[in-house]
Amino acid sequence: MAVHKTNIVILTMQNKILVIGSINMDLVVQVEKQPSPGDTVLGSDLMTFSGGKGANQAVAAAKAGGLVKMLGKVGSDAYGKELIANLVKNKVDTALVVTELGSSGIALITVDSKGENMIVVSSGANRKLQENDIYEEVFKDISYLLLQLEVPLLTVEMAAGLAKKANVKTILNAAPAQKLPNSLINNLDYLVVNEGEAEMISGKKVKTKTDAKLAASILQEMGAKNVIVTLGSEGLVWRSENDAGDLAAHKVEVVDTTAAGDCFCGALSVSLSEGSQLSEAVRFANAAAALATTKEGAQSSLPERSEILKILS
Repeated sequence: MAVHKTNIVILTMQNKILVIGSINMDLVVQVEKQPSPGDTVLGSDLMTFSGGKGANQAVAAAKAGGLVKMLGKVGSDAYGKELIANLVKNKVDTALVVTELGSSGIALITVDSKGENMIVVSSGANRKLQENDIYEEVFKDISYLLLQLEVPLLTVEMAAGLAKKANVKTILNAAPAQKLPNSLINNLDYLVVNEGEAEMISGKKVKTKTDAKLAASILQEMGAKNVIVTLGSEGLVWRSENDAGDLAAHKVEVVDTTAAGDCFCGALSVSLSEGSQLSEAVRFANAAAALATTKEGAQSSLPERSEILKILS
């Protein structure tokens, strides 16, 4: 009864989320063991899944109950139409998705018997998402902006700067890992990083939760208001402007970790847009990400809101 009542309150507080980022087609092969340099390994039949960190996070947010709009680019190839159709099917508003002449983004993914993945991305149309594609009007009626780093960094910087002017809260998932300029970090309300990303940006080695807590503190000192460091099977740590904490990972049977981090970010944006405190939002996102590891693929693995609430209960 309490859960039902909470859901009613949450839905009346919901705000719209804008995701700016990559849209890819994932080409996936399962292998027993990941190849080392110079090796050739035999794999499964090729599987194709709609993906891209931006699109994954948009679909994750929509499935988790968010009102979501996507801004990005696809190519004029057959994959482009399929990628847009998949976003629409998952109730993501694609009015700001543009088709560019050329190829769509492609991700080449191998998944081993332990569910761990290795990914190579050919950016395609994603690299054509430029600063002049981001303008003030796209933030109309938007409360939260969700960003990643599979599109040009200058485009990400432009989006975060305009969002701040529009009083839109910005969440950046700093993946793939790269150094971030202070001008961007200072515009972030929430920074989400894994161990490697936390290391690269903070300069602090991250192997344990204690290391992660220190890295999160450093990232706050660098300008990010709130920081979450995800640690895979070890859970996560978080620091808000007034509080800090950590969570253990849910115990699930891992099939494929592809898009688990994207699922976390999408679900996090939904919970925050519903008015949750960071401690509540990371709990919701942590459960969603665990569920995403129990199925194959990127967007095909993303859980519905009802599944997330079930595991939390």
